[in-house]
Amino acid sequence: MKNFKGTFTALITPFKNDKIDYASLDRLLKQQLEGGVTGFVVNGTTAESPTLEANEVAELYKHIRNFCGNDVPLIVGTGSNSTSKTIEDSKKAEAMGADAILVVVPYYNKPPQRGLYEHFKAVASSVKIPTILYNVPGRTITSLETATIASLAKVPGVIGIKEASGKINVAEEIIKACGKEFVMLSGDDGSYVEFLGVGGHGVISVASHVIPGQMVQWRQWALEGKIAQAREDINKYMDLINLLFVEANPIPVKKALQVMGIIESAALRLPLAELSPEHTEVLKDEMKRVGIL
Repeated sequence: MKNFKGTFTALITPFKNDKIDYASLDRLLKQQLEGGVTGFVVNGTTAESPTLEANEVAELYKHIRNFCGNDVPLIVGTGSNSTSKTIEDSKKAEAMGADAILVVVPYYNKPPQRGLYEHFKAVASSVKIPTILYNVPGRTITSLETATIASLAKVPGVIGIKEASGKINVAEEIIKACGKEFVMLSGDDGSYVEFLGVGGHGVISVASHVIPGQMVQWRQWALEGKIAQAREDINKYMDLINLLFVEANPIPVKKALQVMGIIESAALRLPLAELSPEHTEVLKDEMKRVGIL
């Protein structure tokens, strides 16, 4: 099994004329690997998974795997609010060669904790590759409770969680309940260093599209016991990180990558739309301030 403790980028999907722009994707992958990231999430919500067709996901995965080779861990997002569809997509991900699946808490239908437990257990049991839970209550309304996560940590195949509540006390509770081997990945860039400070193992990040080297460095400093240095450094980038979420992700990060010249177009698929002109100017000014532009 590959190592899932590290700096993972939740990859965007570049579009041009409503088709996947593979030339832009290659520039992005090159920049990311040169920045030292550990691996990628393919078909996560940052990739606009609700608007990607099954054949596009398969093409994306194949292209990224061919570009990165077999040593780079690729996690495929397979979650939905239908257990049967999540199982179907998880089996497809396994057949494609994914190293793990990332399964979000079912959104909109607000299942109780016992329903969440059965959902994740059924999904994890349907494949032989590792399952990573994804808790993001800001998007799903329902949140995985620590007791449910602790129960799921005992289910074969469930190896960790992307914890995106941004609440450090919640991360501490999960670590205490599940043990230090349960993989703890932050899903909240702004609180990432504090997450590392309480024992987190890494991140599945949006900001790493723009500042991959810094995201990698903060984790390295944390491993070396230099958490104060990481805290001081992330403060320089906090306004930028916040601006990457000034509108719904991945709207701002696509614009940032476009102005950096990494992707040709900041286009998204409806119902998402490009970043507003006023937010674009503020984002560009901050990128200049921190030396990205």
